[in-house]
Amino acid sequence: MAERPGQNLKQSMLTGLMIQPNRKKNILMLPMLLSLTILAGCASEESPSGEPTDTGMNEPQTEYRDDVTVVGEMRNVMWNGELAGIIDLQTLSGREHLYGLGPVEYLRGEILILDGISYKSTVVSDTEMHVETTFDMKAPFFGYATIAEWTEHDLPASVQTIPQLEEYLAEAGDSLSHPFMFKLLGMVDEALIHIVNLPEVTEVSSPAEAHQGQIDYPLQNEKVDILGFYSTEHQRIFTHRDSFVHMHLITADRQKMGHLDEVKFRGGTITLSLPVQAP
Repeated sequence: MAERPGQNLKQSMLTGLMIQPNRKKNILMLPMLLSLTILAGCASEESPSGEPTDTGMNEPQTEYRDDVTVVGEMRNVMWNGELAGIIDLQTLSGREHLYGLGPVEYLRGEILILDGISYKSTVVSDTEMHVETTFDMKAPFFGYATIAEWTEHDLPASVQTIPQLEEYLAEAGDSLSHPFMFKLLGMVDEALIHIVNLPEVTEVSSPAEAHQGQIDYPLQNEKVDILGFYSTEHQRIFTHRDSFVHMHLITADRQKMGHLDEVKFRGGTITLSLPVQAP
């Protein structure tokens, strides 16, 4: 997947689905109830740590605290080339208050589930993407949560970038079990998202090979929904080794969606939502 956020964003005006490419690639002490399955992130540049686990279609889910479940592992895809789906999203269809994110099997698109509605984005060209609502797809690694209740907070205007958001969530996370999902709603002045688009019949044995075909799309002046997860315990597994967050973004018109690499939030317009956990 794309490299760690931090580069200067590309300037580009958007019209409908046609967008310009970029080829280079406080929170309160909250009692909460969380049934969460986190995503194994989109592909990262990290090397594997230890031996990858088996990822057959009948692979048992891995449970963490507060019923967190992990389906698959990024390193199995990145280093062992295990690109086939190990979770069929149709098995999740019909669940209320469902949230999730991950890549499409064979790294041919991105997935985002918001409140039970599943979105799939795929590359059409360097300047266009296609976004549809469907559960008819599989993922080589995926994360999801059933979250019926959220608490909303105004994100401080000083929090405008991903590193600043990470710092803010670190303070919020003192009262939350890790990992946890979060939502952001509001305006972004600029953002950079990508869609994985691995050519067919491509063998993968390294992150560089997994990144083949990926298309980056810059956004500007958009109202967006963002779903992400935060954890200090899953670097190299679900996040980059120097990051604690992983996020997918979709525009309010539901015409553009992908993995979020860079962003500049419009100060004073962002609402942060956190799930309510049991004490």
